[in-house]
Amino acid sequence: MADRRVLVRVPATSANLGPGFDSLGLALSLYDDVTAESADSTVIAVEGEGAGEVPEDEGHLIVRAMRAAFDRMSAPQPRGIRLRCVNRIPHARGLGSSSAAIVAGILAARALAESSYGDFGRRDGVPGDDGLLSDDGVLALATEIEGHPDNVAPCLVGGLTIAWTDHEKSARVAKFAPDSAITPVVIIPGFRLSTEEARGLLPSHVPHVDAAANAGRAALLVAALTQRPESDLLLTATEDRLHQDYRAPAMPRTADLVQRLRANGVPAVVSGAGPTVLAFSTSNTQDLIAPEVGTDWHIQPLNVDPVGAVVQFPETR
Repeated sequence: MADRRVLVRVPATSANLGPGFDSLGLALSLYDDVTAESADSTVIAVEGEGAGEVPEDEGHLIVRAMRAAFDRMSAPQPRGIRLRCVNRIPHARGLGSSSAAIVAGILAARALAESSYGDFGRRDGVPGDDGLLSDDGVLALATEIEGHPDNVAPCLVGGLTIAWTDHEKSARVAKFAPDSAITPVVIIPGFRLSTEEARGLLPSHVPHVDAAANAGRAALLVAALTQRPESDLLLTATEDRLHQDYRAPAMPRTADLVQRLRANGVPAVVSGAGPTVLAFSTSNTQDLIAPEVGTDWHIQPLNVDPVGAVVQFPETR
């Protein structure tokens, strides 16, 4: 690996999308760029989001993901790893920054191992296999590290995704292309909220009627995003009873903004665990968002990223 560098570009993601708790996800056109290579010691340079805050040693999440991937492939571990991270995905805002780091690390390790040691057979990446990780293996390992697949799946493959685990606890993903009439708009606050704090507010049980309502809305949302992008249908399809109300005490300004946007007919939800708000803008709602937001939030229209993470080999010095 000594003479190879790999560049991985990973997109931001929004999970849940309202009713699709821990299952629906969307890849967005906001990217982190990670350049990785082996070195005598671990050296990390971070520009943009997280600079001066994240660890600059073996504790960095990308390094930990790379080490886990080398172990999963039974590939030799480099003595050190040199990283250069250009981060644009906000941290602790519900836009998948940790999933992006995990996917970047796993894909960087796979690319370096493949370029240096050849294709070990592309097996499924179960521990002990002397083979490179398949794409399914990448998803499985990323899910193990992150804890759930709803963000890592769209980060890996792009588009609109439904992610789940099968009876063997293996992660799976189905990908769809949203209708081009829909523009995702992220409304990012200046304050943060950790995923752990947000998850800690969820109850261990929910009423059956609420679970049934969310199941119907989640199914309707896939149809609305891919085939029927009318704003009124999207508004109904993005209703949620499983997580947003329970988390509202930790982010009252986010909950208030979502309520005000929805009252004006804008399909708006909490992005992931929050506190960012995700709105689906259509021709009928594009002028209704800014007046409700004010100046304390950053409004950023984005595209749906169609391909997910991309791996390249820059010219080696």
